[in-house]
Order: sequence, then C-alpha cells, then structure tokens
Amino acid sequence: MRKFFSITLLIVALSGTAPSGARSASEVFLSGVDDLPLMTGLVEDINSAIVFDSASGRYVEAFAEGLVTADAVNTFYTATLPQLGWRKTGNFTFEREDEVLMLEISQDAASAGAIQVRFVLSPKK
Repeated sequence: MRKFFSITLLIVALSGTAPSGARSASEVFLSGVDDLPLMTGLVEDINSAIVFDSASGRYVEAFAEGLVTADAVNTFYTATLPQLGWRKTGNFTFEREDEVLMLEISQDAASAGAIQVRFVLSPKK
C-alpha cells in the first residue's frame, strides 16, 4: 500500500501541473473570461481577479497593467472584441448578448509610466 501511495505521488509530481495562480507563456486570455484576449504589453494580476456566477449572470473583475497607452488599449479592444461578438456601446464599454464589459484605465502610481486596466464583466441590467 505504501509503495502504491509513493508511486501515485510521483505520478502527480511529474504530471506538470502548475501551482494555483500560475499561467503559461502561451495563454493570452484573461482569467475567468476564456474568450477575452489580453493585449500584448499588458500583464494580468491573476491574484486580484474576482469571478462568480449568480442567478442573473456572471461577474468578473480582472486587472492588468503595462507600459502601453490608453489609446492603444482602446484601439486593440475596439478592433478585437467585435470579432468575438462584442458591440461597442460607449468609450471602453462593450455589450454581447446579456453581458456588459467595461474597461477602466488609470495611471499606476506605483509603476512609473504604467497604466492599469480594470476589466469588469457583468450582466446587462
């Protein structure tokens, strides 16, 4: 029995599972929203993501930062999101089916020149 347990632990250890919160270099989507791309130049803070489902729909809040401009973020998401079914309804606001996606951009005081993007996905009211 002890030998079986040791072999099982070895198999789990060798399976290559990443620790919780780790991301592979090939992933380019935000946590919690499997079809919301992360713009090149932004790095997600996966430890601050909030994801939950309710009777009225899903709620996701995610944060990313990088040395990009607000205009570049706007240009990227304005060009990319319609290909994924999103319709731009305002400055940094998009809708798809029964969901609303808002991007809020602010200057990150802790990192000189970096901006922070807050992604908020919620049910349409």
